[in-house]
Amino acid sequence: MLNPAYTFTLPRYQMVAGFYDIMSHILEQYFSGEDDNTSDYIMEGMLKSMIHSSRIAVKNPLDYGARSNIMWTATWALNTLVSKGKTTDCIVHMIGQPVGAYTDATHGMTLSAVSMAYYIFLMPYGLAKLKRYAVNVWDVDPAGKTDEELAAEGLKQMDSYMKELGLVMSICELGVTEEMIGGIANGTFVMDGGYKVLTHDEIVQILKESMA
Repeated sequence: MLNPAYTFTLPRYQMVAGFYDIMSHILEQYFSGEDDNTSDYIMEGMLKSMIHSSRIAVKNPLDYGARSNIMWTATWALNTLVSKGKTTDCIVHMIGQPVGAYTDATHGMTLSAVSMAYYIFLMPYGLAKLKRYAVNVWDVDPAGKTDEELAAEGLKQMDSYMKELGLVMSICELGVTEEMIGGIANGTFVMDGGYKVLTHDEIVQILKESMA
């Protein structure tokens, strides 16, 4: 039973954390595969809807239209439709979950705090999809830009949007210390569905970048 009115009483912090959890699940399915996949077109529309509606909801949490669109997007984000034909890359969740285990932080915030460092790291390996993400989701004008510049601009716009929502952008803010990094990396379950299978040292590198 889906009733957006039940979400109206969520505190803002939990609300925006939930918004990013939805977005992260979509991105983890989107950033996989090399083919021209119908699922990717669907996810691009879902991401654009999520970005649009979340901006409305943070200004007016009682906006029924925005909250209903977000709830509907959340339903499609994990009901297996858009995973069809995709290998999926769940590494943001795999890194974020042990961060939560060490800090008891809100789940969506553990994801936001490690995402930018991960996607910047991923850029050389998933450049074609990150370029497509920039153009089709963030409306970055490709004129005169290299693929690397396009991908970087898309991530820059994503970073600005996340800060606009008030998401946590550093694991330090969640209580992670330098001494925890090794244990968090050890607790990260490595997935192989994305563009790069991470080594332990690469996970440590991403976590350290996430402390900035």
